[in-house]
Amino acid sequence: MELTLPPKVTERAFARLAEIGAAAQGKALRVAVEGGGCSGFQYLIELDEPAEDDLVLEGAGGERVVVDPVSLPFLADATIDFADELIGARFVIDNPNATASCGCGTSFSI
Repeated sequence: MELTLPPKVTERAFARLAEIGAAAQGKALRVAVEGGGCSGFQYLIELDEPAEDDLVLEGAGGERVVVDPVSLPFLADATIDFADELIGARFVIDNPNATASCGCGTSFSI
């Protein structure tokens, strides 16, 4: 079985989760991959309750990011960050597994 590196979460992403009070609500940031989008796969990013079989990445303040087992291989060694720019604020994913992505950054191909 091939060893895969889990995704990494930046301090900026954990800080944003703390700002919105996700942990206090019992929620985590779910990052998943599903079929669709203009490049074949798309990211699903939402606040959700962790499931029993999720990989849980936890920040120092108790903030959590969760990834389901099916999405994990697509997100191996990816970096989950938060960007606050003139065009808007959003969670972003730098995915070394993606061979192509769309202009909006929400869909990709492998």
